Amino acid sequence: MNQQEAKLRIDELRNQLHTHNHNYYVLSQPSISDFDFDMLLKELMELEEKYPEFDDPNSPTQRVGSDINLEFNQVEHKYPMLSLGNTYSEDEIRDFETRIKKLIDGDIKYVCELKYDGTSISLTYKNGKLVQAVTRGDGVKGDDVTANVKTIRSVPLQLSGNDYPEEFEIRGEILMPFSVFEELNKEREEIGETPFANPRNAASGTLKMQNSAIVAKRKLDCYLYYLLGVNNPIREHFDNLQTAKNWGFKVPSHTALCNNIDEVIDFIKSWDEKRDSLPVPIDGIVIKVNSIDQQEELGFTAKSPRWAISYKYKAERVSTQLNQVTYQVGRTGSITPVANLEPVLLAGTTVKRASLHNADIINNLDLHEGDTVYVEKGGEIIPKIVGVDEDNRINGADKIVFIENCPECNSELIRKEGEANHYCPNDRSCPPQIKGRIEHFISRRAMNIDGLGEETIDLLFKENLIKDIADLYILKKEDIVPLERMGDKSADRILNSVQDSLQVPYERVLYALGIRYVGATVAKKLAKAIPSIDQLASSTLEELVEVDEIGNKIAESIVEYFSDEYHQELISKLKTYGLQLEKEVSDSGEGSNKLEGLSIVISGSFEKHSRDELKELIELHGGKNVGSISKKTSFLLAGEKIGPSKLAKVEKLGIPMISEDEFLEKINS
Repeated sequence: MNQQEAKLRIDELRNQLHTHNHNYYVLSQPSISDFDFDMLLKELMELEEKYPEFDDPNSPTQRVGSDINLEFNQVEHKYPMLSLGNTYSEDEIRDFETRIKKLIDGDIKYVCELKYDGTSISLTYKNGKLVQAVTRGDGVKGDDVTANVKTIRSVPLQLSGNDYPEEFEIRGEILMPFSVFEELNKEREEIGETPFANPRNAASGTLKMQNSAIVAKRKLDCYLYYLLGVNNPIREHFDNLQTAKNWGFKVPSHTALCNNIDEVIDFIKSWDEKRDSLPVPIDGIVIKVNSIDQQEELGFTAKSPRWAISYKYKAERVSTQLNQVTYQVGRTGSITPVANLEPVLLAGTTVKRASLHNADIINNLDLHEGDTVYVEKGGEIIPKIVGVDEDNRINGADKIVFIENCPECNSELIRKEGEANHYCPNDRSCPPQIKGRIEHFISRRAMNIDGLGEETIDLLFKENLIKDIADLYILKKEDIVPLERMGDKSADRILNSVQDSLQVPYERVLYALGIRYVGATVAKKLAKAIPSIDQLASSTLEELVEVDEIGNKIAESIVEYFSDEYHQELISKLKTYGLQLEKEVSDSGEGSNKLEGLSIVISGSFEKHSRDELKELIELHGGKNVGSISKKTSFLLAGEKIGPSKLAKVEKLGIPMISEDEFLEKINS
């Protein structure tokens, strides 16, 4: 066989194996025997070894994985991987529809999907080939696990057909089927290893393994359910899924297009009865608005899309013994009681602790020492106690009374009127509060200072090298290198990252300060309305509540923070060290007040800018983005394919309409 003949045979074998693989793992319709498949694969491997010049990273031979250990690189998502809001009742589902109808006009269709209980993944394809697979991570960045994902047989390495976009992203869930999970746990028990608690943990742990050859043996599966970044005329989510299926993706077959919310509720009820018959785990139903145009119009909150929500099936409940209640101190001084339990299996995991949240919860449960308690997971990450078996209470057992003093510094706790939580007021010298504020300050959404984990902060604090967030900026290499588990490389990484944080924009610095009730979204609103820390510090309560979405509670917290002499000195230090404490003009161009006082609705599709880009331009020039048309709407920024009901409302109210070109001319004139 000469080189040209080898190339032809290699291409032929790759095409055959891609087709057989799809038939078996996606369609569940094998067209050849396992033995014949293995023989074809063996022939291909031998040819590729003999003719390395024809190497292809998406060859079917990549499915076997490699025994070379690889470290995962962090990759920033092109589109954030947001979480979904949870609902637990029919009324909450109807409330979801009510909220949507307040924001958009016209008929709404919904797509119902099974909520698979695995680990989220985002796949990127270019020219029909898989180029990258990234885990959800924190929603902003995830791990590049491409080598491991290539071993999953239901993930196409090369797409079918020729009508797919040049580049796009598709998201879904990587799962471990129950049968594989049970087999894996038997093997682990036989060799003396601890079995996995549930299929989700097993899938997640497998995907993060450093050895893709082992991943290949774990027989993971992948269901895809969200196509995005696609430049094509299909403007319906359900149709996008059917198209993706034609390209070779394993799109769930148990997906339904519903014409109204009653059909959605029927779908939820039907799967509650038959969900245990599935080969993979689910924990609910995801409901999405079908129209892509309506999705774009509804947009996103800071944490989740407004056009989608999940319904979680009723949680499993178990009973166990309460051994002890302990107390944790948060970075704001908030005291959280935690129930330490006799270990019990709940929804596939062993539960040892459950959150009690605050003193009222303890009192309402009437908890006594040694009580038999009922525990549920529900929508909580940490399980919670939902009841007590009073009939089994030990005679003479003492009632559990909430502590009066901080468990860390012994300061007397306070509870403000109208608040549920107790607080330790000793924010200057209570160790968990100090360390907690520093951990928040360096976190990815805040200053994103790399190399400083919880253990390192604890070490620096114990060595008296840091007492507050400002001390990070006076750390020296000779301070860090001698410490345990440290060295030149670790010290350089920390100090370089601290230096890089001086470029973090003002709104993130504001969030990083850890002012109570000022989360990432509130910090962005404040930075836009009050573009410097000095202006914010001198703002009155009345001025603050005038800012969009800032209520009395947030305003009072801000005033209290900046009136404190300690915080004034801290801000003064941060200024000296060069942090960004003023808002810079946006990179997208110079701002103006040309749209000041105008409320603008965007509708339709546009040629020159995306909806998000147009919204940024509106804000940059002083305007306000509004979701629905009303008498207060200043004008409609109109693209193509506007719904007829929206046009009718515009005409009825006499709202002006301007095109994309007219809008751009307006802000650029």
